[in-house]
Amino acid sequence: ILRAGAFKPRTSPDAFQGLGEKALSMIAAAGRKNGLLTVSEIPSERYLDAFSEIDIIQIGARNMQNFELLKSVGSAGRPVLLKRGLASTVDEALYACDYLFRGGCDRVIICERGIRSASGSLRFTLDVGAVALLKKMSGLPVFADPSHAAGRSDMVEALSLAAVAAGADGLIIEVNDHPEDALSDSAQAVSTEALSRIIRVSSLIREARLG
Repeated sequence: ILRAGAFKPRTSPDAFQGLGEKALSMIAAAGRKNGLLTVSEIPSERYLDAFSEIDIIQIGARNMQNFELLKSVGSAGRPVLLKRGLASTVDEALYACDYLFRGGCDRVIICERGIRSASGSLRFTLDVGAVALLKKMSGLPVFADPSHAAGRSDMVEALSLAAVAAGADGLIIEVNDHPEDALSDSAQAVSTEALSRIIRVSSLIREARLG
């Protein structure tokens, strides 16, 4: 799946905010060209029509409890990737899923992307225990986002493998062979070579876990 951000909700208003609506057709075209499904984050319900070419709508961590957005996206009948909030409990993430279900959405992926904690070593703490718990409690596909949790490329592989060992069905990994040219999140982007290694080792761990 190709994940790309047309809209980039940022903590600082001075940071790069994405290219907006015009980028959605670019993402869709790139997906078609490479035979990939696409996923992108929607910032508001007013953009639903603009996301018609995107296969999976992402609800970002900061919008996980935007209940009006959840209702609107749920009623759109589209697959959804829901990111757990930065300070949200597992139960709160599951309640957010319920909002989508009540709207009529029956294809939801939950994503653990790291939570705020007392540890200041990495950008966020990737809650691998929550990965296992979300799998057990929801029965839904559970992804992990080690890139946003780590905030640095040299830790992405370790967090990826830990998430897969905990039961993650998929990983969201930022990849860029020229991170110096990136307009956002350059520090956490791994190379295509590193991605290939993560895929290879993750597959072995998954096979071992599934027996």
